[in-house]
Amino acid sequence: MRLSLPALAAFRHRVIAEAIETREEQVSQILERIALRSHTDAQGRQVHVGVRTLWRWLSRYRRGGLVARFLDDYYLWTGLERTRPWREWRLLDYLYKEGFPVPRPVAAYVSRSGIGYRGDLITELIPDAHSLASALADSRIELLPWQAIGACIRRFHDAGIYHADLNAHNILLDNRNKIYLLDFDRGERRTPGVLWQEANLGRLLRSLRKFIAQSVIESTAWNEFLQGYQVSKDS
Repeated sequence: MRLSLPALAAFRHRVIAEAIETREEQVSQILERIALRSHTDAQGRQVHVGVRTLWRWLSRYRRGGLVARFLDDYYLWTGLERTRPWREWRLLDYLYKEGFPVPRPVAAYVSRSGIGYRGDLITELIPDAHSLASALADSRIELLPWQAIGACIRRFHDAGIYHADLNAHNILLDNRNKIYLLDFDRGERRTPGVLWQEANLGRLLRSLRKFIAQSVIESTAWNEFLQGYQVSKDS
């Protein structure tokens, strides 16, 4: 679905208003909290806005400093179907219709400017869900559903779905411990292969090490994760 520019601009400002005047050292925490909330879009739907999209929106209101260093959201135009929002929309739409645990894409927007473009993607809110990153901070590590997380990742891998930024922030758990994946920017469908799948797991492990001591993650949680990943492969 397409949103008008004024409606999208008003929605953006309302969502990130809290962060616009926030001190730079607190921006990351504020945006992560905003990303976990439900937002009502111009059509009255409850939607989710990911952290990367929030950074892009904020960069248009603030110049210099942390935001400008964090993300440059201007990309070279090579045709609509090659834009990042378009490609992410198409991949998410395919995954959602095939029954994969991903948020439903709601709206995409691409705006050309000179030789480049800027764009956004908005997805439907997953109710009562929180990121694995926040769960690692708030819960006992051994109580988290590591085998279910491993089985979920394996399902995507077996279908040849590559997630370019597999990390603890892009894995969601709802109140029934159902697992979802978010943020498929630069993701794609590939032929299943050991090399890229193992590299994908390695990326996730590096992310987890930022929250958990290496000895702990590799002796408990990661072993359970791999059990779920392997069981899913064998089932």
